Parts: sequence; C-alpha cells; structure tokens
Amino acid sequence: MSSRPISVVFLLILASLLGACDLKPSAEEVAAIVDGRKIYRADLEKYFHNQMAGSNQPLGEEQAISLRLSILDELIENEILMRRAEKLGLLATDEEIERKLNEARSPYNPQQFKQWLDERKLTVDDFKREIRRTLTADKVLHKEVTSKINITSDDVANYYKQHKAEFNLIEPRYHLAHIVVTPAPEQGPASGTKARNEAEARKKMQAIVAHLEAGEAFASVAMTYSEDSSTAANGGDLGIVPESALKQTDNATRESILRLKPGQFSPMITVLDHGQPVEFRIVKLIAVEPAGQRDVSDPRVEQEIRKQLEGHREQLLKTAYEEVMRDQAKVENFYAQQVLDTTGSSH
Repeated sequence: MSSRPISVVFLLILASLLGACDLKPSAEEVAAIVDGRKIYRADLEKYFHNQMAGSNQPLGEEQAISLRLSILDELIENEILMRRAEKLGLLATDEEIERKLNEARSPYNPQQFKQWLDERKLTVDDFKREIRRTLTADKVLHKEVTSKINITSDDVANYYKQHKAEFNLIEPRYHLAHIVVTPAPEQGPASGTKARNEAEARKKMQAIVAHLEAGEAFASVAMTYSEDSSTAANGGDLGIVPESALKQTDNATRESILRLKPGQFSPMITVLDHGQPVEFRIVKLIAVEPAGQRDVSDPRVEQEIRKQLEGHREQLLKTAYEEVMRDQAKVENFYAQQVLDTTGSSH
C-alpha cells in the first residue's frame, strides 16, 4: 500500500492546537511571560524567600502577595532589559560574572557561603543568574541613560544659588574610616580569619598595625582584615560624620579622632563594656571640613553638587527609559491575574 501524504492543512491545524495549549500556562508554573520568555513561579518564590531571609517578622497573606507582585514586577523589568541587552550586544560575560561571584563570596569561607545561600534557598547557579541579570541591566542603563547625562557649570551654579544655606556648615564634619576586630566568636567575619577570643583579637590587631606602619593602604588592609561586614568592602569607609555625632561614640574613640590630622590613623583603640573589651578598632581621619559657609569654587562643593544632580537626573531618566521599554514589550502577568481573580472575589 502506498501511504498518502499528510495534509498540510492538517499539520497547520495540529500545530495551532498544540500551540494553543501553551498560550495560557498555569500561574502555578509560569508567573509571567515577557516577549515570549517565561518567568517561572519557582524563580519568583526563590526571590521571595531570598528577601525574607533573616526576617523574624512573618508576613500576613496580603503582605506576602504584595511583596511577590513587587518582586515579579522587578523580574519583568529585568527581563525586558535582558532582551534589550541581547540586541545591543551587552550581555554580561562569564568572566565578569565569575569576578563578581568571587567578590561576593570573598568575605566567607566555603561553609559560610553555602550557609548564606541555603538561608536564601539559592544555589550557586541561581546566584550567578542573578549576577548576570544585574550586570547586564547595569550595562544597558549605563549605555542608554547614564552615559548621556551631562551636568554643566551653569547647572552647578544654579543649584548652589538655590541651596546655598545647605553649604553653610554649623559644625565641623569628619570623613572617617575604620578597621574593627572583635573577640566575640559568634560574630561573622567580613573577610580573613575571625578572631575567636581576646588574645586572638589583640594578636590580629598587632598584625594590622604592622601592615599599616609598613605603608600598606588603609582601605586595602580594612578590606582584608576588618570584621565590620558593613564597611569592610568599602575599605572601612564610614562616610561623613558631623562633630555632634562623635558624642554618641565612646570616649576613647572620640578623643583619638579629635587628635588626628587628615591622613593619619589612630593607635589601637580598646572599646570597653562594663570593663570588658568588646571591640578593638583603628580609625583613620580622611578629611575634615571646618564650620562655616563653603563657596561654590570649593572643589568638594562642586563635586557634591554634581553627584546630587547626576543622581536625580539618572533616577528620572531611568524611570522614563524603563517605562518606554515596557510599553514596547509584550508582557503577560499571569500571577497578577491570578491574584485579581482569586483575592478580589474573596472579599
């Protein structure tokens, strides 16, 4: 028997039926589709648990839904930027991702980093995908928005005229950095080996002092040895501190700072609590600004104004850019529709 050729019309009908099965996927599996790319509900849940990691306050049902909707909105925006990056040839490279991954895990030993991921219900691959998205989005926004921002001298002068009072300092301001070591074993390290008791902490501080006196950069030493996880990655930088804020710190630290000249760092400071050492620190005075009116000709004033203007303009343009990109994209938000269908009907 000779087999009859299958009708082309039948094939087209079959293909359309098969395609129709996938046109409206379940919101239990797919949270949204952006230009044909699926954002899976499982990924949404991972980001949700990531944001909830370390929180002792459980969310109510509606709060949890609101957070998921907010996270999904960010994922949709990010997916739109990923598609744009493909067209522009700006996808983050494997080398860039590995470099960022190494930076992220440098404060921890392998066991601590695994615990950090486990708490957020993430695998290393999950984390690398997030790094890829973030780096790629940054590349797109830099090319399409940030690189086109131009702050002129007139912009700076006009801002200064309108905000002159803001540059009249009523008290001196100190730009500080520090290196911290604690004897407490339960406090996780920012990097390097964590001191587990007072003897180890003092020994570690002696080594830090030796590095500094040998001429090593304070920021580099802080990144390597400081146990203050909130500042170590930035070279121990504490930012600008008004003189009145120094009254909130311990006497030994305050007196050491007031004796320093810009560029100098203090000897080891022992912070006591009920007579027991709870922290050892070294503080560096990066710069000090005296009280009084600062003029627009001051390079620090101009830099500060430019930074503020660039930040405001960048936020404005990024918001506009993301809106335009979203208008051009085809977005189907199944999770939002599910919330509308189920939550709305329950009230």
